Amino acid sequence: TMEQFMKPGVGGIIERTIDGITYILIQERYKDDAPLEEGLIEIPAGKIREFENIYDCLRREINEETGLDVVEIEGETDSIIIESNGYKVLSYEPFASSQNIGGTYPIMVQVFICRVKGNMAASTSETRFLRWISLEELKNLLENQCNRFYPMHVNTLKKYIKLKMKN
Repeated sequence: TMEQFMKPGVGGIIERTIDGITYILIQERYKDDAPLEEGLIEIPAGKIREFENIYDCLRREINEETGLDVVEIEGETDSIIIESNGYKVLSYEPFASSQNIGGTYPIMVQVFICRVKGNMAASTSETRFLRWISLEELKNLLENQCNRFYPMHVNTLKKYIKLKMKN
């Protein structure tokens, strides 16, 4: 059998603040090739194309899945590109990284916090029920109904809540 490799992906915690309340965008998973995962709550994410800048990938995936345009990605301005010996290398620091080491899909996802503009699509070919959820609601869902989430994003969202709700 041929050696199989993990697939690198990028995801976005899309946040917005209205009247001092922070919300993030969640959606429900809907992929033809993964019926068992249908309906699991997730954040927008997708696979990185060959030699695609991870930030460009995040912009593309978020636009494809939500119709929104990314206007800011935390950490992007601190990223560095070097060109040397025939290579072009992007060095960056994601907010969080997760890897499936068991299950059906061998993926590793680097997640960034970002902000968007534009009008949200009602649904796309890969997602359903896109909606803004307050940190309070998100925290309650994670604490009480953790199994409703796509496992890949659970600890990332817990880390985000911890960061944002510490004040």
